[in-house]
Amino acid sequence: MKSQLCNFCLKSGILCSKCQAKVKSGEVSDTYLEIARLILSLENKYPPLQSIAFHEAVEVDGVIALVVGRGDVARLLGYGGKIIRAIGEKTGKSIRILEKAVDNRKFLEDLFAPLPVMTINTIWLPDGTTETRVILKKRGRRPPPMNIEAMKKIAKAVRNIVLRVEFSR
Repeated sequence: MKSQLCNFCLKSGILCSKCQAKVKSGEVSDTYLEIARLILSLENKYPPLQSIAFHEAVEVDGVIALVVGRGDVARLLGYGGKIIRAIGEKTGKSIRILEKAVDNRKFLEDLFAPLPVMTINTIWLPDGTTETRVILKKRGRRPPPMNIEAMKKIAKAVRNIVLRVEFSR
């Protein structure tokens, strides 16, 4: 796995001065450190994890968003979802996987999966800021399978996108 920290530091649990500086400066969060160690421990059981690029981990309201390199989503979702299930069980949180170098539409589709994204619009506000309106297709009368407020916070933290989420009728 390619990460922001040395593999030796992740395996040993003792951080070198360079990695320690990244943690102290806030460039690397404690959540990132925990997830990186977890993925590294799963590499022997699931070999495709050896080639993923792990960029960021954002935790909001019991949901952890993992930001990985282009094409690495399939590697993490492989093995029938066992990898994500293992990470979710060890952390006790819900896991979302997002790609780093994709356009906003693909990012939002990954964020709100399995709900289909119907429309994405940009709303220009009088104060000069913008909001992105996302209309999701609602499936029956059931509530959405995710915390929509947490998804808004994740979009703000990862991509600096302010979301307004609506459901089609």
